[in-house]
Amino acid sequence: MTKTALDGRRVLLVEDEILVAMLVEAALTDENCVIVGPIGDLAEAMAAARSEALDLAVLDVNLAGEMVFPVADLLAARGVPFLLLSGYGDTALPADRPHWPICAKPFNLSNLVSRLSELVTDK
Repeated sequence: MTKTALDGRRVLLVEDEILVAMLVEAALTDENCVIVGPIGDLAEAMAAARSEALDLAVLDVNLAGEMVFPVADLLAARGVPFLLLSGYGDTALPADRPHWPICAKPFNLSNLVSRLSELVTDK
């Protein structure tokens, strides 16, 4: 089995749509990632972002009407790379955070895995 950039990485998965969470979790498990989550609630995601040992995160922008940006801020402060997922594309980014990486829903799984790999190899 070939090692990939994601092999063994601890990935926080924050997604409130169960089918999307299952799809992403399966793809990352195939890459030999250790999944923290999936988490579908902002308070629980904040707690995980504060306390878990993490290498990377996948964050749904909108969690049942609450924006995930406080989680992204926590992760950024810790130096943990993340990728935002949004059905709104890059228009969902806060005006003061246009540099945050975002992936539009629906997404291609191989593209998602490639983008996540780039985040950890660029680190």
